[in-house]
Amino acid sequence: MTRRIAIFDFDGTLVGGDSLLPYLGRVAGRMRSGLVFARAVRAGLMSAGANPDDDLRTRIKAGMLRRALAGVPLTVARNAAERMRGWQQWYEPTLTALKRHADAGDMVVVATGGLSLYIPILLEGLPVDRILATDMEVRDGVLTGQMQDGNCVRGEKARRVAALLHEAGPFDETHGYGNRPSDLPFLALMSHPTVIPTVPRR
Repeated sequence: MTRRIAIFDFDGTLVGGDSLLPYLGRVAGRMRSGLVFARAVRAGLMSAGANPDDDLRTRIKAGMLRRALAGVPLTVARNAAERMRGWQQWYEPTLTALKRHADAGDMVVVATGGLSLYIPILLEGLPVDRILATDMEVRDGVLTGQMQDGNCVRGEKARRVAALLHEAGPFDETHGYGNRPSDLPFLALMSHPTVIPTVPRR
């Protein structure tokens, strides 16, 4: 029997747009989240080159998460995730591919830089076997604002995908769906990579 796995990016691949800012808006309010984003961009640009192991997008994301989520009770963060229901605008060609893989008995995985605080809610009802996402650190029921085990994008996403292939494999076929350029590192690990034009939010 042929063993296959299909791994899908989320933002810009399965859905239009990016899910992080809408989520932070539900936690901190739209106006404050916009201010958080602006300050994180400014701080990220000012610290360019300070840490060669971090790229600009990760620095900006880390700043946003720290400013918006530090000190937020986990219950509040989960309630905000509940309010994300219905946000997603599915990209039908990729969604159809996901369901086709599931119907064929393939292992279906979503690998995303989105937060594990809300991604499972947005994927409810879909035949997804595993989720690889960005986890947030929690202490005594309160978010610290720090990412736990890194930002699940680009090289880190590829590292986690490689670990999953080793853990759950071997597979006869590996199918990947993502957008360029951020998903190219994990797509390079796939025997059947599919590059999706980044899907905008309508």
